[in-house]
Amino acid sequence: MTPLRRWQAIPLSFRVPAIVALLMVVISAAISERVLARLSHTQETYLDGLAGTYLDGLSSSVLPAVLRGDVWEVFDALDRSSSVYESLAPIETVVTGADGRVLAATDPNKIRAYSALPVQYASRYGSEAVTIDEDRKTGFARRELIYQSQPIGAIHAAFDVSHLFAERREVLVTLLVTNAIVAVLFAFGGFLLVHRMIGPIRVLETHMRSAAHGAAEPISLGEIPPGDGEVASLFHGYNALVHAERERTNLAMQLAEEEKLSSLGRLASGMAHEINNPLGGLFNAIDTLKTHGQTPGVRDTSISLIERGLAGIRDVVEAALATYRPERAQRPLTEDDFDDVRLLIKPELRRKRQQLEWNISWNGAGELPVKGGLVRQAVLNLLLNATAVTAETGVVSLRASNADQRLVIEIGDQGPGMPPDIAGILVDPDPGPAVRAGRGLGLWMVRRVVDELGGTASIASNKYGGTAVTLAIPFDREDAEADAA
Repeated sequence: MTPLRRWQAIPLSFRVPAIVALLMVVISAAISERVLARLSHTQETYLDGLAGTYLDGLSSSVLPAVLRGDVWEVFDALDRSSSVYESLAPIETVVTGADGRVLAATDPNKIRAYSALPVQYASRYGSEAVTIDEDRKTGFARRELIYQSQPIGAIHAAFDVSHLFAERREVLVTLLVTNAIVAVLFAFGGFLLVHRMIGPIRVLETHMRSAAHGAAEPISLGEIPPGDGEVASLFHGYNALVHAERERTNLAMQLAEEEKLSSLGRLASGMAHEINNPLGGLFNAIDTLKTHGQTPGVRDTSISLIERGLAGIRDVVEAALATYRPERAQRPLTEDDFDDVRLLIKPELRRKRQQLEWNISWNGAGELPVKGGLVRQAVLNLLLNATAVTAETGVVSLRASNADQRLVIEIGDQGPGMPPDIAGILVDPDPGPAVRAGRGLGLWMVRRVVDELGGTASIASNKYGGTAVTLAIPFDREDAEADAA
């Protein structure tokens, strides 16, 4: 993970205080730099003035003695100046004559009179009045002795400036401690402020996460802050969205139930014909029995006709009950489920004089580890859609096979083709737009079944010129392992 990604992963309530603290550190560093620079300039200006005063006074004292070459008088002037300028803290002062040789020094044991001035003294001065050596914490100054516009000697002075660096260090430590305390206080205040500001957003986030894993719940009035107009408007907008989504969901469910009842009505109409035809034969057989029931041959023929008619009525009723009875939706799929679907779709095919191509490859298994009730509902809905879009005398097809631990079902028609927005109900990740518009609710029921079974749906062109809908439904793993055991 890149540093930017790691930074973005930190919660906002910690990022903002960290940014505030960082800004405070940057601002404090800039302010500290300017304060220290100003302090250094002030100290150096004060040192230059004090050193100038020292050298001016000393020059007046030693000038006559230097003209006379009186070493003892020069030394006496140096000795007296050390006690007068204690605040300057002079370390060493050397007076040289016109020839550059030493006349006197504050430490005669170190630099003797009439000795040559050490070479390093000439290289320790800069362009400033007082040159400061930060490593040695020492300041150096030089003053020419001029008499009647002629140089007659020079004064070389060294001062202890360690107190200046100590003062700078003390100011720096004070700045660091103060700025650190201020940065911590601002960061803590920023944390409290941001935590309070994003509190309502956390409420909204909690409701949205709950909505992603279940039913969306509106935000209660007690959680809406009364004084924050923007947040209150956001919460009210979210509540309006929840209520609108609930209304759309309820409407879609209601329309789906109506579509289901419509499909059931179409089946009931066909079943009425399937039941009425044998009923007519049954009544005729009963009338025959009433009139000629004593004749053995007539009686046996009539009873056989009654048995076949009742068996046909029973098959139609059982097929309808098996399809729409909820408690049977969890049982495994058997070949009888497809036979029931074929029986239920037969009246619609007969009404439109359509042909049904039927190809079931069962591979010898008695039942498949797939929820039979859900599969037959999906297949029946797709077949009803296929017969509805196929013209009279057209061909509708159903192919089913089980292989690779899944069931593959293909339903084909000879219709004009499925519109993309309707096809999206089966294949798009979100079928919501078409469903909310009240279109393709029968296919939405199929989509719900496929999603519940963990399968997929695909749409392609049919060899007859229409549409082929293919459902791929994986076997239930627990049921498959139980069958294998």
